[in-house]
Amino acid sequence: MPEPTTAVAEPPRKTRDAPPGGSEFAPLLRTVRGQGLLERRPLWYALRIATNALALAAIVTGVVLIGNSWWSLLLAPLLAVFCARTAFIGHDAGHSQITTGKPAARAIGLVHGNLLLGMSYAWWNDKHNRHHANPNHIDKDPDVVADVLVFTGEQAKVRSGFRRWLTRSQAWLFFPLTLLEGVALKVHGFQDLRRQPPRERAVEGLLLVAHVAAYATLLLTSMSPGRALAFAALHHALFGLHLGLAFAPNHKGMEMPDPNGEPWGHLRRQVLTSRNIRGGILTDWFLGGLNYQIEHHLFPSMPRPHLRLARPLVRAHCLELGISYAETGLVDSYRQALRHLHEVGEPLRAE
Repeated sequence: MPEPTTAVAEPPRKTRDAPPGGSEFAPLLRTVRGQGLLERRPLWYALRIATNALALAAIVTGVVLIGNSWWSLLLAPLLAVFCARTAFIGHDAGHSQITTGKPAARAIGLVHGNLLLGMSYAWWNDKHNRHHANPNHIDKDPDVVADVLVFTGEQAKVRSGFRRWLTRSQAWLFFPLTLLEGVALKVHGFQDLRRQPPRERAVEGLLLVAHVAAYATLLLTSMSPGRALAFAALHHALFGLHLGLAFAPNHKGMEMPDPNGEPWGHLRRQVLTSRNIRGGILTDWFLGGLNYQIEHHLFPSMPRPHLRLARPLVRAHCLELGISYAETGLVDSYRQALRHLHEVGEPLRAE
């Protein structure tokens, strides 16, 4: 059974309670910087990028060699897993974890996002940076805007028609809905091209089209249209599920700042809205380092291998200030997230 959530329980205090002479975050930042945890790890990332590229190349080679056989579908789950690794690399590039130079970071992001995944790097970066600035803020975080899912009772009240039914059952439907996320990410990328300036649009659009063309060519020249469709459906469904499993534990069911209340300082805004996942090397690999969500939100540019090293420093600092530091097992994190979604839909089920 998963261990219960670890937290130092105390009602959230506002920024005005910060120690005199500085913010609550400043001492922690000095400690982390002093230990070199914000320094880049280019060789670590170079090895991961090369390993991931070789794995993708091996899977593509396997698809070609197996050819028009249903056995080729066995490679779809593997492709989904390594596409998720590709997404994690693109995510880290967007946060400047890999390199301090913006052109290099963008190039890595465009290759791993647009070209390899068919997912717009610019769209993801814009959306994700807004989320990082105000996590779980109902008016400012695009990840908690009422859409397919809702995250507060107020959002649930105004649902109607099919979306009202969806909200009633959203906890049960959450993981099935993630099966569509792989395709949705591609659609959002193409839709976002209209927002982008002409030069950026040309580069992003060209790479997105190149991905679709290469992916379709690979499948349609290797197998029949029926098998190609089955492979693509399985690959994208499992890719979406993998990303859903990685993102679901991070913020769902955590504190949601009052839009009309006093703003929290950086430390509380990031810590109180985030949840860490316990685990070892396998958990780190499977979740792409996002299991250290608190540390990642406090230090978005911190290289992935340093997040686990920052964890005890952050936890000790929160303990000293009496700030709740949420950490639990992977299975329990899903339980907490789904319970929150279930509770939001409860009033609609009582009608």
